[in-house]
Amino acid sequence: MPERPYVIDEMISAKQIAARIEALAREIETEFAATNKLIVVGLLRGSFVFIADLVRELDLPVEVDFLEASSYGNAMESSREVRILKDLRGEIEGRDVLVVEDIVDTGYTLSHVLHLLHSRNPKRLKTIALLDKPSRREADVKADWIGFEIPDEFVVGFGIDFAQRDRNLPFIGKVRFVDTDDG
Repeated sequence: MPERPYVIDEMISAKQIAARIEALAREIETEFAATNKLIVVGLLRGSFVFIADLVRELDLPVEVDFLEASSYGNAMESSREVRILKDLRGEIEGRDVLVVEDIVDTGYTLSHVLHLLHSRNPKRLKTIALLDKPSRREADVKADWIGFEIPDEFVVGFGIDFAQRDRNLPFIGKVRFVDTDDG
């Protein structure tokens, strides 16, 4: 549980997110129009809401799989050490793959995951991130599709958490700590 009290200020509304996901789905359908099946790989845990909404918008044959990687734990800063906590169940060799990430921050997690998946020889490997914080990038990685570019703020909602809280918010909100010291 977070040690300091905080409030959440809405940055991106549920309506804005839904409209952007619909537009992104059309672009992905165009890119993968000839596929016989698109393997959609969600990076757990933060992407689960995004992936659910995205695959419902795709008019393509899809298979969903998950990979869990962590570089944060309960901290607000990346540890820069990426650990694979859950690997894919299925094979991706020779397949069209779309990796779905909640947020690209330092880029270490996405870079590590892409290196791992490239070694498995997919036919095509593309990426989509709901949020991108380019000002924090330390690894040389960029998603093929981005929902929203955001400033360097700590955000929650729409699957993204703070110490396992606030994933259930239907919007993206900025965490703001409040001072409870009465002086």
